[in-house]
Order: sequence, then structure tokens, then C-alpha cells
Amino acid sequence: MLDGFKKFILRGNVVDMAVGVVIGAAFGGVVTALTKDLLTPFIAALVGKPDFSYLGFSVHGTPFPVGDFVNSCVSFFLIAAAIYFFVVTPVNALIARMHRSEKPPDPTTKKCPECLSEIPIEARRCSHCTQPVASRAA
Repeated sequence: MLDGFKKFILRGNVVDMAVGVVIGAAFGGVVTALTKDLLTPFIAALVGKPDFSYLGFSVHGTPFPVGDFVNSCVSFFLIAAAIYFFVVTPVNALIARMHRSEKPPDPTTKKCPECLSEIPIEARRCSHCTQPVASRAA
């Protein structure tokens, strides 16, 4: 029974998933700190108070404190924007740079307009049908 558990734990995908969860949690802390310590004070400098927890209304004496919900929405938007602009965009640019293919080499053959066989690019006459072909210089 323990042998099966050991095999399950030591499989590559389980270990990879565990590493991903740990790194994701650590990255979540970094993004939260970025939002809390840099982006929220920046917004506060632009528009005033960044805390909306005081917002609320009441209907027939029942309070609806919507300020925490607004704070959560603003925080979500800031975190999503920070992840997009500081992680997704640079990673996509890096991947695009790594996958940039080299320029294909110049062709060495062309098709004969008469018989459609492949002939050397510099040929002036087709070796199969002996028809003259236009030279490449144009």
C-alpha cells in the first residue's frame, strides 16, 4: 500500500504540480505587495483616498456596506493589470523572440512555364522540354 503511494507521489506530474502551487503562492504574495505598496498609493495620489470601505447605503433600515466589495473589485483589477503588464506581456515578447524563425534561403530552382518541371534558377532553357525561359534578372 505504501509502495503505491510512493509511486504516486514521485510521479513527475505530481511533483511538478506541487512546485507550481508553491511558486504560484509565492508569486501571489509578490503581486499583492506590488498592488498594496505601489499601485494603490499611486491611485491614492491621483484621485484621493484609495479605501472605499466607508461606502454603503441602507434600505428600510437595513445597511448594505458595499465598500469592501468595491475595494475587492479595485484590488482585482489592479492585480489583473499588474500581472498582464508586468508578467504576461514580457513573457509573450520573450517567447516570440525565441521562436522567431530565420529568413528562408533564396530558391535554387524555378518551374518551367511550359512543362512545369523544376529547373535551375539561372537556366535560360528548360532541360526537359527545351523551351526558352525568362532569366531571373529583372
